[in-house]
Amino acid sequence: MLRTRLWMGTLLIGLAVLLLLEDRWFAPWYPVLLVCYLGASLAATREFLDLLPEAVRPAEALTLGFVCVLVGFNWWSAFLMTRDAPPGLGTWDLIGACVLVGTGAAFVYEMWRFRGPDRITERIALTAFVLIYLGVLPSFLAQIRWLPRIDTTAALALTVFVPKGNDIGAYFVGKFLTGRLLGRHHMTPLLSPNKTWQGAVGGMVASVTVAVGINAAWPVVPGGWAGAVGFGLTVGTAGVLGDLAESLLKRDLQTKDASASVPGFGGVLDVIDSLLFAAPIAYLWFWWAARQAV
Repeated sequence: MLRTRLWMGTLLIGLAVLLLLEDRWFAPWYPVLLVCYLGASLAATREFLDLLPEAVRPAEALTLGFVCVLVGFNWWSAFLMTRDAPPGLGTWDLIGACVLVGTGAAFVYEMWRFRGPDRITERIALTAFVLIYLGVLPSFLAQIRWLPRIDTTAALALTVFVPKGNDIGAYFVGKFLTGRLLGRHHMTPLLSPNKTWQGAVGGMVASVTVAVGINAAWPVVPGGWAGAVGFGLTVGTAGVLGDLAESLLKRDLQTKDASASVPGFGGVLDVIDSLLFAAPIAYLWFWWAARQAV
């Protein structure tokens, strides 16, 4: 298991670095980031839908279709870019409208197939939930790509590697360094039995180290090393909450992993869970930084 996690984790980190570099150098001609973003979003959505009991599962084609539209809206102004319309302009309006229209479409679909009481309210509510959880939250990560006046490659690297660094630090400290030295004090025994307070501290140290290191090489967080420490702690904490949020959903659905599509890690949703909560916090941080750079 550990060997599988090590080689797969190394592969994922390498792919993330290559993707960021490709996007920095070739994005105007080869929008690979869009393709990967779309693939990950659809895979995570499909995994989550498969976890749901069939009786309350939203219409798959409808839900996946609107997730596709949500992803596309994050790049729409890049494709229609003019001198007076910078990338990202009006995107949040479209994303909000897409969630509303998608929820309305779920109502219409349920009206069309109605034959009697059949847990309809739950299916409609879950449609809206999936669009927000796996459509809107990842959009914050995509929108960092379009923020003006900052190095968006460095910003994306921080947004991805700070919470994932937390995951790695917490795993190794909690599993190998604290058992005999400090014992294991569980954070949430029922929700995530493997998480310990010792691992959480190790994860925060890793988050701060990654944030300070990247920001030293490519300054993008205002405030120098102190700002980077604050970013690491804040975004690292958000990543932990994202991980626990997915654990909450999986425990309620009585499953351990979203799928087995990523050896050693579970499914795509298990890989990106921390980013779903970290991305909005990072976006607000860099949005503020962009405003300060005016």
